[in-house]
Amino acid sequence: MMQEAVLVLDCGATNVRAMAVDRGGKIVAQAAVANESQLSAENPHWYDWSLDAILQRLQHCCRQVVGQLSGWEIRALTVTTFGVDGALTDERGELLYPIISWKCPRTVQTMAAINRLISPQDLQTLSGVGQFSFNTLYKLLWLKRQYPELIERAGAWLFISSLINQRLTGELTTDRTMAGTSQMLDIHRACFSSTILQAVGLPERLFPRQVIPGEAIGTLLPEMASQLGLTPGIPVISAGHDTQFALFGSGVGLAQPVLSSGTWEILMARSQTVNTALLPRYAGSTCELDSLPGLYNPGLQWLASGVLEWVRKLHWQDVEPGPVYQQMIAAAQEVEPGCEGLRMNCGLMARPSHAGWTGATLATTRGHFYRAALESLSWQLRDNLQVLQSIGGFQAQELLLVGGGSRNALWNQIKADILDLPVKVLADAETTVLGAAMFAWSGCGAFSSPEQARDRVDYQYRYFYPGEQCEAYRNMVEKGV
Repeated sequence: MMQEAVLVLDCGATNVRAMAVDRGGKIVAQAAVANESQLSAENPHWYDWSLDAILQRLQHCCRQVVGQLSGWEIRALTVTTFGVDGALTDERGELLYPIISWKCPRTVQTMAAINRLISPQDLQTLSGVGQFSFNTLYKLLWLKRQYPELIERAGAWLFISSLINQRLTGELTTDRTMAGTSQMLDIHRACFSSTILQAVGLPERLFPRQVIPGEAIGTLLPEMASQLGLTPGIPVISAGHDTQFALFGSGVGLAQPVLSSGTWEILMARSQTVNTALLPRYAGSTCELDSLPGLYNPGLQWLASGVLEWVRKLHWQDVEPGPVYQQMIAAAQEVEPGCEGLRMNCGLMARPSHAGWTGATLATTRGHFYRAALESLSWQLRDNLQVLQSIGGFQAQELLLVGGGSRNALWNQIKADILDLPVKVLADAETTVLGAAMFAWSGCGAFSSPEQARDRVDYQYRYFYPGEQCEAYRNMVEKGV
C-alpha cells in the first residue's frame, strides 16, 4: 500500500523549505535553501522580495523532497509564510510593483503620519495590531502616495502566501491569518474594516475572497506541477501566517501561553476573548486571528536573545564562539539570585536612556552581568504574562517554551522560578510546519478536523518546575526589589 504525506511549502524570511509530513506528524522528507530580500532597483537603501526567486527556491526544495519520496503519494499541498508582506497585482495576479520587504525603511515616515488619518489608539483597538512600520497598511499607503495610478489599476492586493497560492492554482484569495497581520482587519468581525479603509482612503475591492485555514483554494496547475516535480490536480489547502501555525502545531490548547524564544521573544496565547481596548497601553502588544475561527492570538514581543548577545560581545570577547555559551552559563550558575544587588533594565530599544545596569561593585564579575540579563528578561516575561492574562482573560497554569532560547537550561529554570510556574519545553522545533500540515491533512479529507490530526502527534516535553531558588525571587517581589 502506498504511503501518504502532505507537502508544506514554508517561505521564511531566512530560509525557504519544503517538508513532507505523514499522518502522525512525522517529517519524512525535507529540503531547505537560504532566502533573502534584495536591494531595490529604485533606491539602494530599500529592500524588496523577488517573487520569481522565491518560487525558484521553492521549486528547488520541492524537487529535492520529491526525490526522497519514492513510493509516496502527496495528498495535499499548503503554503505558510511570514506576515504583512505582499504586492499589488492585476486581475491575473501579475505584479504591478515589487514586494516591499518587512525590513525596508521606506514606510517609517508613513507610519509616523498615520494620526492625520486615524488615531493610532483607535487603529489598534479595531485591528488588534500594534504600530510597526512594516505593517501592510503602511505599504499600501506608501504606494497610494507614490503611485496612486497603481491603486486604481490594481485588481488585488495579495499577501505573499496568496501570491504563491495564485501561482500554484490560478486563484486570487486572501489567507485569513495573513489578513490578521495587516492592521486593516476588524479583528472582532474577522473582515476588513470599512472604518479603517475609509479613513485611509483604500478600496475594499483590493482584497479577494478570504479563505480559512484548511479550506481548499484550488488544485495544482499542470505547469506548476511540472516545475515542482508533482502530479497535477493535487489539492492546495489554505494555511497562511507562520506564527498561527506554530502555535497550533506546538500542541497548546486554549488559555495556555506560548513563548517563542529567540533574538526576540514573542509571548502569545490562543484565547476565546480579547480586550483590544487594552492593547494601546502596552508597547509591543498585538492581537492576530487564530488559525481556527472564533479564536484570537493576543501577544507581546520584546528583544531577548539579542540582549544576551550584546552581553556576550561586551564581556566574553576572549572566548571562542564554540564554548562561549557553556562558559557564560557556568559563570552565571555560580551567582546567587539577585546577583548581589546588580540589576539590569533590558529595554535597550524601547527606552534606551533608562537601560543598562545598576548596583555594580568591584566584586561584580561577568557572570553577574550575564545572570542579571537572564533575570531581567525573566522579570520582563513575568510582567508581560500578567498583561497577556488581562488582555486574553485567562490565568496561566504553565508556560510552553519553543525556539532557540529554550536550549538554555539555566534561563529556563530562572523563568520557572521567577514566574513560579512550570515551564515545559517542546522537543520538536518544527511547530510551524507541523501545524500547517495538520490543516492540510484535514483539508484533503484525511481527518475530520485539524484537532483530530493533532491528536495523532506524540508530543515530547521537558519540564522545569519552580525550584529551591523560587523563594528568593518571591522575597524580592515582596520587598519590591
